[in-house]
Amino acid sequence: MLDLVVRGGRVVTPWGVGAWDVAVQGEAIVAVAEPGTLGRDVGRVIDAAGKIVIPGGIEPHAHAGLPLPYPGARERKVSAAPPDVISKAAVCGGTTTIVDFANWRPGIALPDVITEKDAVYKNHSYADYTFHGVLVGMGTVGSTPERGVEVPLSLIEQVPDLVKSGFNTVKVWTTNATTKRPRQMMDFGHVWAVMEKVAAAGGVLAVHAEDEDIVMFMYRRLHAEGRIGTEYLHEAHNTLSEDLSFRRTIRLAERTGCAIYLMHVSAKDGVDAIAEARRKGLPIYGETLHHYATFTSEVYRKPEGPLYHTYPSLKGPADGEALWSGLLNGELATIATDVLFCPQEIKLGGHTIEDTVGGNAATEERVGITYTEGVVKRGMPLERFVDVTSANAAKICGMYPKKGAIAPGSDADLALIDPTIDRPLRLEDLHAADHSVWAGWPIRGWPVMTILRGKVVYENGKLLGTPSDGRLIGDRKTPPEVLSGPRGTWG
Repeated sequence: MLDLVVRGGRVVTPWGVGAWDVAVQGEAIVAVAEPGTLGRDVGRVIDAAGKIVIPGGIEPHAHAGLPLPYPGARERKVSAAPPDVISKAAVCGGTTTIVDFANWRPGIALPDVITEKDAVYKNHSYADYTFHGVLVGMGTVGSTPERGVEVPLSLIEQVPDLVKSGFNTVKVWTTNATTKRPRQMMDFGHVWAVMEKVAAAGGVLAVHAEDEDIVMFMYRRLHAEGRIGTEYLHEAHNTLSEDLSFRRTIRLAERTGCAIYLMHVSAKDGVDAIAEARRKGLPIYGETLHHYATFTSEVYRKPEGPLYHTYPSLKGPADGEALWSGLLNGELATIATDVLFCPQEIKLGGHTIEDTVGGNAATEERVGITYTEGVVKRGMPLERFVDVTSANAAKICGMYPKKGAIAPGSDADLALIDPTIDRPLRLEDLHAADHSVWAGWPIRGWPVMTILRGKVVYENGKLLGTPSDGRLIGDRKTPPEVLSGPRGTWG
């Protein structure tokens, strides 16, 4: 007897799109079959007629419970929402797996950061979850609290153990982002050393890449000119910074043989740098955000401008079109949220280049907005839609094909999209946020059901899952094709 059959939908699989039935036994997919061939002895049949059936989405960039590092919020000890809030939004939007960050700090061994972060998520997540290990610090001898944390050389030696233990992605920053936040960047000498270790262990280095010199000079200039409002953030975090930092990071990756994942690509310059590297066959992968691809820096001038901001910054119309082009043609691999869930009051609490709160509470909208803007408006093939919302993140993060695929043996993580939905998005459609920059946005197609490892956790507007449904994914291993670089338009 089968536990579940999803019948009559248009199913997106690794080998194509077709009218197939999907059979689930326990937590796994056991068959993708021709319609009507699975028999009638089934616990539940889900009628997916008229729906598009895709693998559960993967959110590769989330921050749950993060103490907000901005002046004002830091003094008030304000933190982003915990995993149960983020994961609730995720599953209600068709996403079944979240990748958060486990940050190292002085006095703790690198592998222990996973244990600590898992304690935050365990029994508090509606979705499955895993973590990027994060290295924070300048690395410069003689660092001070104002300048940053000195990275012990012994910490870098622990990187291979983390990768080989089943957490194949490690993150670093090349900037401190603002002049008032706690120091977090790592200098390029130490990034070089980390890349060598990540490459040798078969991992992927995730990078928040901005040029520290350009960013900090622009903050100084903007302060001197008295132009410090949110509306000037794109001048501090500009396209030149992305161009220089991406190309420098890519050059290091080329020298070390390290696969890298450049996070929140925001500019055409970043897309171009990635595309050039990929044409050389380098294992370089780019992530953008749906709001970067949809809005421009002009929205910063609105009274609610801070609601739209995530670091680095929104850019211009040509940059947005380059991001969509990259998503369509394979130059960019994934679309993420950089989710940092906080109430509208907190998000609007800063209005300057120093205290505007980054991150977005938009993980519920990610799959639906990408479908509307990518598939409906720009003709993105459904296979490519699955790549950028699920499959590529699964591959880069070492979870494929257990995650990110509708195939026998894969986890039964599914999302059903109703393509007939055609109306403005309403705030009341959402399940965790008290605001949305897409409220009123015309949507054409939206997730209506989410299945996590065979359990229906969201159906027609109702959350059916529990915070104990989510499990830690701790057996991640980078596939050879990720490490070897692009083949055709892979990624």
